[in-house]
Amino acid sequence: MSARSKIIKPAGQEPDDLEIQVAQNILELEQNVPELKEELRGLQFVSAKEVDVGHGKKAIIVFVPVPLLKQYHKAHVRLVRELEKKFSDRHVLLVAQRRILRKPTRRARVTQPRPRSRTLTSVHERLLEDLVYPTEIVGKRTKVRVDGSKLIKVFLDRKDHTSLEYKLDTFASAYKKLTGKEVIFEFPLAGQE
Repeated sequence: MSARSKIIKPAGQEPDDLEIQVAQNILELEQNVPELKEELRGLQFVSAKEVDVGHGKKAIIVFVPVPLLKQYHKAHVRLVRELEKKFSDRHVLLVAQRRILRKPTRRARVTQPRPRSRTLTSVHERLLEDLVYPTEIVGKRTKVRVDGSKLIKVFLDRKDHTSLEYKLDTFASAYKKLTGKEVIFEFPLAGQE
């Protein structure tokens, strides 16, 4: 089994170096770690992208097919930890590759209505949930500034405070890079929820 089999690409497209490196690391984990072998066996990913998160740090965003997302969640914590060891000084994020369909126009010949899961709002909401996966979003506030720009405050579950504190900047810059929206991730204070 080769590392190329871990990557799903449309015919005619070749994976880049980063994608091959990620695929190789996942394949090595599957072969060398007995606890992860069963969970990683059928998993593949669509692409991998490296984004700059500021302060000279980078993050790798791995896009996985939506049907395989549940299987990735089973091994998520361990897989991300192992991949972050392999890619030292870079955070690894797993998100689903979702499609946004545009709003139908009057001229467009639409045979069936656009599913809710393909709307821009829905895809951005799901992306937010994917980014912070092991934890849950417990609250959200949208702040509209005087100049009209929006800032979204996302409150994460307090119980994961210690394990995710160092990744909050990475979440914010990855979301900004993927959607163009400004987000601040916070943990609510103990008595506040």
